Amino acid sequence: MSDWRGIPREEIPWFPAIDTEKCTGCRECIDICKNGVLAFDESSRKSLVAQPYNCVVECRTCARLCPAEAISFPDAVEFTDFIKKKLHNKEN
Repeated sequence: MSDWRGIPREEIPWFPAIDTEKCTGCRECIDICKNGVLAFDESSRKSLVAQPYNCVVECRTCARLCPAEAISFPDAVEFTDFIKKKLHNKEN
């Protein structure tokens, strides 16, 4: 996906963050995400964000299904405000 709602994908800060303290290395998130966003770091034995802009904007599936609750996404209200501003600037 090169853009989302007319905004270049690379300008949208929507991708997971992994709390390495909580991550157990179960790889559930990697199995769930079919977009190659996540990968497994053999040295740390933890998941990591490998391709952040492959993440589908507003998808939170990996976070919802992470058994360790180690994955988070941007705050919903802040993200909505960000998108509104981007769309407003695009129109003007």
